[in-house]
Amino acid sequence: MLSRRHFLSTSAAIALVSASGLGAAASDQAEWAQNYDGANRVRVPRSTTPILSPQAVAGTEEAAARYREIVNRGGWERLAAPAGLRVGSKSPAVLALRQRLIVEGDLDPAAGASPIFDSYVEAGVKRFQARHGLNATGILNEATVASMNVPAETRLKQLELNVVRLRSYAGNLGQRYVIMNIPAALVETVEDGRVVSRHAAGVGKIDRQSPIMNAKITQVNFNPFWTAPASVVRKDLIPMMQKNPTYLTENRIRVFNREGQEVRPETINWRSDEATRYMFRQDPGGDLNSMGFVRINIPNPHGVYMHDTPSKGIFGDDFRFVSSGCVRVQNVRDYITWLLKDTNGWDRHRIEEVFEAGSRTDATLAQPVPVYWVYITSWAAPDGLVQFRDDIYNKDGLGNFSVALARRGAIEPDDPDAAFLQN
Repeated sequence: MLSRRHFLSTSAAIALVSASGLGAAASDQAEWAQNYDGANRVRVPRSTTPILSPQAVAGTEEAAARYREIVNRGGWERLAAPAGLRVGSKSPAVLALRQRLIVEGDLDPAAGASPIFDSYVEAGVKRFQARHGLNATGILNEATVASMNVPAETRLKQLELNVVRLRSYAGNLGQRYVIMNIPAALVETVEDGRVVSRHAAGVGKIDRQSPIMNAKITQVNFNPFWTAPASVVRKDLIPMMQKNPTYLTENRIRVFNREGQEVRPETINWRSDEATRYMFRQDPGGDLNSMGFVRINIPNPHGVYMHDTPSKGIFGDDFRFVSSGCVRVQNVRDYITWLLKDTNGWDRHRIEEVFEAGSRTDATLAQPVPVYWVYITSWAAPDGLVQFRDDIYNKDGLGNFSVALARRGAIEPDDPDAAFLQN
């Protein structure tokens, strides 16, 4: 069903066109389609199949065979459609869009060949967007067009490459484990071979990549301090202090020398590398601390971990490659409740009490939970639904990096006002 807000905003837009005497120009805005059952026919189901599982291997192998047939038939045409097409639009480009959606199964061929962007097309676009890690708005935006224009040959090679990656994880991963898929910026908790929960994540930027690794989660730190890595001090904090001498004080970041004595920021020469000889530690406080209320410890040689964040808005973005290598986790309370479920004294009620108290507290897991940070850019569920993600770190080597750039127009510079929030 269409939301009341969507209905009112669209009705207002149509009324504005009429009131402005632009009725003749409205030929590209067709009548509203009423085939809302189209959405049910192509809705993406919620799968309980983990990305790392024998079922995903089999599903991806079958998907590769299907895409091989698509390639042998000539693949698909490049879509030349303007961004902004949506329900009610009328354009010759909608005919090409329908054909593009039909090729991969996002639109039933029985939906017809009409230049009108009806609810069937909207449902097909939403399905395509969901399969490519985009917000399923049903509106044809630039990111969606860019993903549609990745050649079929590239998609086939992605599937073939990722079958090999998935097979390498086909062994026994544990009864309870966590998967963090970097290209998808997604965390899965898995128990008894089924996905219990999924969490959007913020992962490493292109120049500060999250590592591929296997490790174990051992501890949850509540209301932690944050110590800035040397790379953040050099790339972020020093430039910020050159621009704003009160930056550290405003963000409750303290400076300590090697003897553990606090150093006043104004005594440091910020036009030199002197600052790299000090430790920078941010006070606890989920409203400002870059780790939010929780840090999840994962002993590993890369020095990375998982954590909460005060910047919750990133979880609604298509592009979540925003950190210095660590991983920010959406709905962190649900995540740590699952991690601590077998640890005595740490039920959800106790967790909420600690959050409320704001106390600096550690909880050591009774049984460490395996965690796999992996790089999977395409996979398929047993039901045949195929997922694709950008090769953001260019590890596939297939030239699919440009899609990520298209999603932001270009890789934007960091927000200097949030520079220290990059962990």
